[in-house]
Amino acid sequence: MKFFNKYKKIIIIFGVVLAVILIYQIFFKKNGPALTLYTVSRGTVIQEVSETGTIKKGEKINLSFKSAGKVEKVYVEVGEEVKEGDPLAKLDSRQLYIQLEEAKASLDLYRAQFNKLVAGASTQDVQIAKTAVDNAEASSAAAQQSLADVKLQAEDSLASVYENAFSTLDDAYLKIFNSYSAADSVQRAYFLANDQEGLKVRESVGVISTAMSGAKSYLDAAKVSSKRADTDVALSKMKDYLSGVSGALKIIRDNCETAGYRDRVTLAEKTSLDTHRGYINTALTNVATSQQTISSTKITNDYNINTAQASVSATAGALKLAQDQYTKVTSDPRQEDLDLYTAQVNQAEARVSLLESQIGDTTLRSPTSGQIASIEKREGEIVQGVMITLLPASPFEVRADIYEEDVVKMKVGNPVEISLVAFPDQIFTGKVVEIDPAGQLIDGVVYYETTIDFDNVPDGVKPEMTADINVRTAIKENVLFVSRSALQTKNGKDIVQVLKDEKTEDREVVIGLEGKDNTVEIVSGLQEGEKIVIK
Repeated sequence: MKFFNKYKKIIIIFGVVLAVILIYQIFFKKNGPALTLYTVSRGTVIQEVSETGTIKKGEKINLSFKSAGKVEKVYVEVGEEVKEGDPLAKLDSRQLYIQLEEAKASLDLYRAQFNKLVAGASTQDVQIAKTAVDNAEASSAAAQQSLADVKLQAEDSLASVYENAFSTLDDAYLKIFNSYSAADSVQRAYFLANDQEGLKVRESVGVISTAMSGAKSYLDAAKVSSKRADTDVALSKMKDYLSGVSGALKIIRDNCETAGYRDRVTLAEKTSLDTHRGYINTALTNVATSQQTISSTKITNDYNINTAQASVSATAGALKLAQDQYTKVTSDPRQEDLDLYTAQVNQAEARVSLLESQIGDTTLRSPTSGQIASIEKREGEIVQGVMITLLPASPFEVRADIYEEDVVKMKVGNPVEISLVAFPDQIFTGKVVEIDPAGQLIDGVVYYETTIDFDNVPDGVKPEMTADINVRTAIKENVLFVSRSALQTKNGKDIVQVLKDEKTEDREVVIGLEGKDNTVEIVSGLQEGEKIVIK
C-alpha cells in the first residue's frame, strides 16, 4: 500500500499518456498522414543570381545606356577622374516623363477604386443606384406599353388598307363588267360577220368575258376567306385582268376604224368604248396603288415594331445593368473583386516603378571610380551602343560567365557578395560594372561575361583566384510570400491548396518575384495568415 501511494502520481500520468495515444490511434491516425502546412506571411523577397568567377586585373569598361536614344547632355571629358555614381551622360527623357505622369494618374485611379470598394457604398451611392433602378423600371414599362400600342396601331392601319383594297377590287370588277357589256353590245350590233375584223372583235370580247369571270372568282374567294394573303392574290390577278381588258378594248376600238366599219359604228359607241377603257386604266392604277399602299404599310409597321422592340430590349438591358449595379453597391465586396482591384493597383505600381527605373536609366553613371578613357558620342547624336569607356581605379575585378536565363535579371549597379576560396571566413562586397552584350557559346550553352568591381579590394588578392558571387538582382519589401513547394501548375495556371474549414480547396494565384531560400511573392489570390498545404 505504501508502494502504491508512493508511485500513485506517476501511475496516473502514465495512464493519461497511454489514453491519449490510444485515442489518437483510434480516431486520428486512421485518417492518413498529417498535412504539412505553411502560413502565408508578409516580408521581404530577395532574388539572387549565383555563379563562380575568376579574379582578373582591371581593364577598360565599356559603358552603354540600356536603350538607344538621343544624347541630351555629356557631363565629362576624356581624361577626367570620376567617382562611383557620378553622372557621365544623359539621354532625352521627355517622353518617358509624359508616360510616367499618365502611369501615376492610372495608379491614383486604381487606388481610389480599390479604396472605394473596401469602404463600401455610401448612403448617397445606394440612393443613386436605387433611383437608377426605379427609372430603368419605369422606362422598361413605358417601352413595353409603347410596343403594345405600336402593334395595335399597326394592325389597325393594315386592316384599314386591306378594307380599302376590297373597295378597289369591287370597283375594278364593276369596271370590267361594264366594259364587257359595252364591248358585247358593239360586237353583236356590228361585228357578226366572219371577216377579219369580226373574228378579232369576238376574240377580244371573249378575253374580257374570261377576265370578268376570273376577277369575280378571286374577289369572291378573298371575301369568303378574309385572309390577307388571298386579298394580295386577288389584287395581283385583278391587275393582270385589267391589263388584258384594256388591251382587248383597244383592239375592238381600233377595228371600229377599219375601212369596212368606220362609217357603220356610231360615234356614241366609239365614245363608250373609249370611256370604258379609260375607266379600266384608272382601275388598273388604283389596284397598283392599293398594292403599293399595302406594301409600304407593312414596311412602315415592321419598322415601327422593330424600333419599339429595340427600345424594349435596350430598356431591359439598362434595367438589368441598374439592378446589377444596385446589387453590387449594396453587397459586400467579393474576394475576386478585391483580388482584381489589388492586381490592378499592383500592376499600376509596377508600371510607375518601371518608368521611374527607365528614367533613372537615361542617366549613365560611373559604376566605379576611374578615369574617362573615351567618349563615343556627343550631345544631339543618337547612341545605340558604347557611349563611354572607363579605366577603373581598382587594380582587380571579378569576371564571371552568367547563364542567359539569369543574365536578363541583372543590370549594371546590382550589389554583389563575393566569397574568395583564399579567404574562407570573409565576405566581400562589390557591384556589377559591365555586362558584355555579346554572348559566347560554352558547351552548347550561351553565357554572357559579367564584370564585378570590389568596393574595397582585399589585401593579398591575386589574379586567377576563384570567387563565388551572389548578385542581388531584385528585392521587394512588405509583400506576401509562400514557399515554392506550395505551388502547383494546373492547365497553365499557378495553384495552391488552401486549408479552409478543415478542408482543402484549390486557389489560383498570381506570382511575382521568385526569391532565394525557396520563396515566391504572391501578387494576388491569398491573404496574410491563410494556411496552405506544402507537398
